[in-house]
Amino acid sequence: MGKGKRAHTISIPSINLRTPLSSSDHSFSVLPPAFLQSSPPVQKTNQSPALTRWTPPRKPQRKYDDLEHKMEAAPLYVLVCTYLNYFVLILFGHLRDILGKTFHPQAYSHLKMNQGYAPLVSDFDSFYTRRLYVRIRDCWNRPITGVASRTVKLLDRESRDFNKTFKLTGTITETLNFASYNYLGFAQATGPCATEVEQSMLTNAIASPSPRAEAGTTTIHNELEQLVARFTGKEASMVVSMGFATNSTTIPALVNKGCLIISDELNHSSIVFGARISGASVRCFKHNNMQDLRELLREVISQGQPRTHRPWKKILVIVEGLYSMEGTVVNLPEIVEMKKEFKFYLYVDEAHSIGALGENGGGVCDFYGVDPANVDILMGTFTKSFGAAGGYISGDKSVIDHLRTTNHAYIYAESISIPVAQQVISSMKIICGEDGSDEGRKKIKCLAENSLYFAARLRQMGFIVYGDHGSPVIPLLLFNPAKISAFSRELLKRGVAVCVVGYPATPIISSRARFCLSASHTREDIETALNIISEVGDLLLLKVSQEPRE
Repeated sequence: MGKGKRAHTISIPSINLRTPLSSSDHSFSVLPPAFLQSSPPVQKTNQSPALTRWTPPRKPQRKYDDLEHKMEAAPLYVLVCTYLNYFVLILFGHLRDILGKTFHPQAYSHLKMNQGYAPLVSDFDSFYTRRLYVRIRDCWNRPITGVASRTVKLLDRESRDFNKTFKLTGTITETLNFASYNYLGFAQATGPCATEVEQSMLTNAIASPSPRAEAGTTTIHNELEQLVARFTGKEASMVVSMGFATNSTTIPALVNKGCLIISDELNHSSIVFGARISGASVRCFKHNNMQDLRELLREVISQGQPRTHRPWKKILVIVEGLYSMEGTVVNLPEIVEMKKEFKFYLYVDEAHSIGALGENGGGVCDFYGVDPANVDILMGTFTKSFGAAGGYISGDKSVIDHLRTTNHAYIYAESISIPVAQQVISSMKIICGEDGSDEGRKKIKCLAENSLYFAARLRQMGFIVYGDHGSPVIPLLLFNPAKISAFSRELLKRGVAVCVVGYPATPIISSRARFCLSASHTREDIETALNIISEVGDLLLLKVSQEPRE
């Protein structure tokens, strides 16, 4: 999907948190909502109880446009140098291919016809991998040992054939970890979560080797789904053992031929994959650009389906709460207003925002003070803020009941293992305050403060930094492909592990380093990392921002 102009703004989370008075005070609003409180005993009647929904905080909703912050454009000379660098790399890559096929044809035999069989991997399709990626492959897939928390232990390795193969050296290097999605610091080997996980394994074994639709549902899974429904403020929920599959199998179960999906152009690949296999028509709007979305909605509603111009069976708008490559937060309030006007269904992917955004960790709805009832489908994963694995879908009970009979991940895939399910339950209760402590509030506040401070300091140093204020994902622009590997290697030499990203995960001229902040990071960790990043930035000439420094 193409990349268009982006409307980027900032959203500053409130971190002025009051001290909770009791465990029930931990919720997703300033006042404890009813769906997190224990229901008082009531007399039995013949009438079914009314659905209790989450009540928005009694304060003005945050508006995205009030704090607009446009992303800084790269200087022209940086873009020219980046294009020239790619041109030289591609030129030399083709030259090496020509010489290699001439003097070492056996090395290219897997790319040619062999006894009438076509090659599984074509020459053209593998060019980028062979000539660009392999040269810097040591920057990814680094093996680790132990727990990836505020620090991570890397298994050192070396390559003697230009990154085609690697060999472990037998040594270990411990580095500051800014590469893991451990937003709230629940990736731990000790503590209340680990203790409850161990006890749960002794009681319920390790796994129930069966799909959920057959014999894979245990009391742990039922408890988890009830807790997730209360946590997200929806009537019911369904959990899946794989985060990617949560999107890619749910979307085809919701829409099909004759339906329309309107997707943000920078949505995750799991959304793109799910939309493609659903059979529905797909249209994209510019990233977080509400004006472009409004114009697209007017067009598709007025024109209807292609050729026949019949009305669409249904229109599903899919966005992410927090975009992991850009660090931007969705403009949810304006989308909700458009939803009331144009009558479409809204699907929000909160893989990165649940637990990490909002003064109570309730995701983008909590962040903006929006009633979750205004969002039809809330999707999220447990791999980030909860230190676990898998994902969930929350919505009305009728929708969840439908998905239990049509979602392939629920019908065919194995259920979430017992330790993973218990890890999610324990960490979610800590976030809510149901463990009787204020540890969850402290973690949320610490993450917000760390994110704001880290991004502000990088901008003061002169780096071009993407993302909205308060986002725990902070992308630092590298641009030049040669600097992708150089930045990663230089930081690793100085004891900082970071994730670097390039094409095709990003536009070809927007390579970046992605720093993931965590509540487990101390201020000393952040200061140490910032000093190292500044040193490497001076070495690689990365401080190219032209904005005035505060």
